[in-house]
Amino acid sequence: MGIRVKARYEEGVFKPLEKIALEEKEEIWIEIKKRRMKGILKVDPKIVDEVIENEELFE
Repeated sequence: MGIRVKARYEEGVFKPLEKIALEEKEEIWIEIKKRRMKGILKVDPKIVDEVIENEELFE
């Protein structure tokens, strides 16, 4: 079973930006994928959020 969660890295800790169905102190594996783009694009931040949240694009 896999779960994809958007998180923010702050002060050495990954903080989920949404609720996760895990037990307190449950141990998990985390895979980090950092996506970078070459060049500069001017895009409405709302459109960027919609693309990031569309799981079908990253399967």
